[in-house]
Amino acid sequence: MTNTTASAPSVAEMLRGFSIELNPGDAKVMDAAPGRLDPGTEVFLTWIPGTNPMETIAPAGKLRKAGLFPSPHIGARHVESAAQLEEFASRLAGEGVDRVLIIGGDRDKPAGPFDSSLAVMQSGILQKAGITRIAIGAFPEGNPAIPDALLVPALPAKVNFAKSNGLQTTIVTQFCFDAEPIIKWLHMIRSQGIDLPVRVGLAGPASIISLTRYALKCGVGNSIKVLTEKPAFAKLLVDKGPEPIIRDVAAGIGPAEGSKLPLGIAGLHFFVFGGFNKTVDWIQAQRAQ
Repeated sequence: MTNTTASAPSVAEMLRGFSIELNPGDAKVMDAAPGRLDPGTEVFLTWIPGTNPMETIAPAGKLRKAGLFPSPHIGARHVESAAQLEEFASRLAGEGVDRVLIIGGDRDKPAGPFDSSLAVMQSGILQKAGITRIAIGAFPEGNPAIPDALLVPALPAKVNFAKSNGLQTTIVTQFCFDAEPIIKWLHMIRSQGIDLPVRVGLAGPASIISLTRYALKCGVGNSIKVLTEKPAFAKLLVDKGPEPIIRDVAAGIGPAEGSKLPLGIAGLHFFVFGGFNKTVDWIQAQRAQ
């Protein structure tokens, strides 16, 4: 029997088990993170093009020793060789890191042998090192650098490979400023039989200039329209952070299922365009209401 009295999750409920994306090269943030984040929080560590990925290892190890779960990025097209990937994975595992996020990498020509995140997964290098928890990216509004003809079938291909090879996999989405594409995309993948947990990407509180700059850089099309064509809503995002989007997503995904969020949402994932402390302050204030 359907529980018609059940209500949509609250903002505080949506914020349980959130994850956050940080720059491992920001020493002040890396030092502050263990004291500001709940034990067990997943912390995704970016791989900035042009930087040495090995510089991520020490910050990841420090976070892991502090009781957090670092998940370093691997940009497939930025990997220079199989040997580099082997060293990276082995050294991460040596620090107790058991998970990574694999993305294609914003680069026209691969620097080495891997042209996609699926190619990295298929190499077996991560599994051999003992890294069996994989996060993969997804794009509810599409990706301007990847034609839909390639992007759409890529997700089920990665999901099927992960399931066939014993990888514990989570999907992490690009940020959006509009709930509609998130909700439509969630229903679409569930209708396709993709049942992996999903972390829904959102931008933390930031200025309209920062939000617009990152939206343009990341090519989130509908979100650009929200910022430029709906100034009142854009101002609301600046004044209240992503709360309006979270409320709209919660209203559109259906009633809460006990302690679990609907549609297999594992939690929200925050991009800290306005700064780490500002984002964490906002989350803590929302959860205290």
